[in-house]
Amino acid sequence: MKIGIMADTHDNMVNMEKAIDWLNKNEVTELIHCGDLCAPSILKNILGPKFKGKIHMVFGNVEDRENTPLLAKDFKQITHYGDMGEIEIDNIKIGIVHYPDEGKKLAETQKYDLVFYGHNHKPWEEAVGKTQLINPGTLAGLFNKATFAVYDTENNKLELKILELI
Repeated sequence: MKIGIMADTHDNMVNMEKAIDWLNKNEVTELIHCGDLCAPSILKNILGPKFKGKIHMVFGNVEDRENTPLLAKDFKQITHYGDMGEIEIDNIKIGIVHYPDEGKKLAETQKYDLVFYGHNHKPWEEAVGKTQLINPGTLAGLFNKATFAVYDTENNKLELKILELI
């Protein structure tokens, strides 16, 4: 199974649509968003109706904390976890947060196989004991190129996707 991972969309509708189109065409069936989607309209008009699989979300630091979770409830395939999420996909335990320091703390617990985070807009991967700590970068393309990641649970392979190259 393929899992898409994105963060820090910051209302960039064009990049969100391009990434979702690619994810759908490449049979990505789960999507993790590590925060800073920003305006709830992105969820309502693009992410919710256009992505074909399940969506797992957490808050970033520039979210509408009131309306985003309410809108997420309108879509049966979306789960909004608040500030921190825990999921299991194909027997892989995953932690989801927005902030790097919180991600590092989750990874240090060794409770997870993978921990995904965002916030600093820098793609990153590091091993923390048995846990892989991963930042997919910024889908908005702020301060760095627009990126997202794809994790394949069958071969445990992570790929960083540079949006302008897909």
